Amino acid sequence: MGVGAALWRSVAVYRFLALVYAGVLIAWNQDKYERPYAAWIVFAGMALWTGYATLAYGGGRRQPWPLLAADLLVAVAAVLATAWVETEFGIAQGRPTIPVAWVVAALLAWAVSGGRRLGLVAAGVIGAADLVLHALNASTPGPVTFGNIVLLVLTGLVVGHVVRMALDAEARLARAVEMEASTRERERLARDIHDSVLQVLAMVQRRGAEAGGEAAELGRLAGEQEAALRSLISGAPVPRPRPPAG
Repeated sequence: MGVGAALWRSVAVYRFLALVYAGVLIAWNQDKYERPYAAWIVFAGMALWTGYATLAYGGGRRQPWPLLAADLLVAVAAVLATAWVETEFGIAQGRPTIPVAWVVAALLAWAVSGGRRLGLVAAGVIGAADLVLHALNASTPGPVTFGNIVLLVLTGLVVGHVVRMALDAEARLARAVEMEASTRERERLARDIHDSVLQVLAMVQRRGAEAGGEAAELGRLAGEQEAALRSLISGAPVPRPRPPAG
């Protein structure tokens, strides 16, 4: 499994765990909501999108723009739906939105697909949704809201940077493995060629010695070349060729 597939699997796991956390908070705070039933409607939509997104996102780094845009749109809609569920007092006090950390899954998807730049874009869109939520409630965003926006920006920046580093490292590792395999193949071919050449030179030396005359001189030269080639292979000093007799 490559880095890209591992990253998308991590996003899917985070999305599911964040969904469970949002459900726990809804169950815990439903008595404080203005419309508790609406919270569960929003949660059902989040659950459906979690299942679809888990299946829709592939293993490669780049994902189709319509899917990324839809993911971010669903996250923004879940944040704005808090105005339908939560009381005006709860929004003004900065209580968690209905999706809570679940919306970060869309940010992670953008950061994994496009690095720091898209991660920051997604963080800005989700942060703007938090500000619009307060505007719909006619309340002033407090330190909690601005703190959450800062965390979103930092998450998009850091995750996008880490993803880029991980993918670059994977690419460098793949190139190193490819070069090592190529080197081994060249060494294997060189050994095969050397063995064949040595056999031919040894045969020429033997046949030349048997034939005598000019063939013997050819055999002697073949023997010297055989010795030189064996020295190159073993790393031993290469013997100097003897001058021809006569």
